[in-house]
Amino acid sequence: MKLFRLARKFHAEDDGAVTVDWVVLTAAVVGLGVAALAAIKSGTGSLTTKINDHLAAQTISTTFN
Repeated sequence: MKLFRLARKFHAEDDGAVTVDWVVLTAAVVGLGVAALAAIKSGTGSLTTKINDHLAAQTISTTFN
């Protein structure tokens, strides 16, 4: 009988439910952040290459005419 009473008490307690909700919510936010950073990284990589090529093609004038 003591085991049934203990099982009933365990089933009725909800102390950790809010913690589980916050863990799931935090994991979802972190996952969305990682996905957003991956999308931004792929877009900025080609832009950085174009800027680098443009700046490398410039000449620096060391005299004033």
